Amino acid sequence: MTPRRHTAEHTLDVAARPEVLYELVADAAAWPAVFGPTVHVRHLERGDRAERFRIWATVNGAVSDWTSRRTLDPEGLRVTFRQERSRAPIAAMGGEWRFEPRPGGGTRLVLLHDFAAEDDDPETVRWIRAALDRNSAAELDALARVAELGHPAREVVLTFTDTLRFPGAVSDAYAFVHRADLWARRLPHVSRVRLTEEPPGVQDLEMDTVTADGSAHTTRSVRVCEEPSWIAYKQRITPRLLLGHSGLWEFAPGGDGTTVATARHTVLLDPSAVPEVLGAGRTLADARAHVRDALGRNSLATLRHAAAFAASASESASESASGAGTSA
Repeated sequence: MTPRRHTAEHTLDVAARPEVLYELVADAAAWPAVFGPTVHVRHLERGDRAERFRIWATVNGAVSDWTSRRTLDPEGLRVTFRQERSRAPIAAMGGEWRFEPRPGGGTRLVLLHDFAAEDDDPETVRWIRAALDRNSAAELDALARVAELGHPAREVVLTFTDTLRFPGAVSDAYAFVHRADLWARRLPHVSRVRLTEEPPGVQDLEMDTVTADGSAHTTRSVRVCEEPSWIAYKQRITPRLLLGHSGLWEFAPGGDGTTVATARHTVLLDPSAVPEVLGAGRTLADARAHVRDALGRNSLATLRHAAAFAASASESASESASGAGTSA
């Protein structure tokens, strides 16, 4: 028997133009820095009007993932979505974002869901509704917060990338970043680490870091690990200057025994924190430069140490192979 379809609707009035809110929803790649529940979005197909991606997000306190298709309608100010592979106990899920202009200005945000539960179990239906209520409210509030900052999204959302190529195996470079529990011993800018991994591939990481100016920060992140290709993370506790921060470590063969490692950051700046953190008279442009330098410096330092680790592992493997090939 086909499970019964259920519906849910969540709305919020926001003091911002519909186009501003639409652009934030349409840019799924920036969601981990904007939306609290979203950990990582990985595009599988991407066009002007349609896209397909795999998404990792917290659902009732645990990280889950699924694959969705979306249709983008900028003229109609609508985004429709449908999960093509839902995670149990959800049998099916889809919905629509609407951005309705309000008389006198502003926008009514409307987030619609339709869903089915496996076996149509009433307890499962309640569980799904609870997750939708929690995540939808968080997403609507996040959109309002960003749209009402008083700055265009391009000024407060910043994405940048650093890349390093070095001799060594992809698996060794990945292992260095994956074993963040050892970073306090391996990385000079990390002073304390607490790491748990449950289930395998999903990590909770808390650490204290020191930036070049001597300031210390405590951050807490959830990380999704896809061995040996990439590790995505989303900070749950961010420094004062940031409202959101997500990142991605990627590792790929570079040819001739080398690895190409990339560190990507997407951040959401807090304009109200700029004078407090950087000083009176400093601007968002100063904040972007400061964050770019501080985060880029630390991620490049991590990549350089990963490169040294991978090179050392490669040399050790070569020496072992050479020794095994000699005769007494």
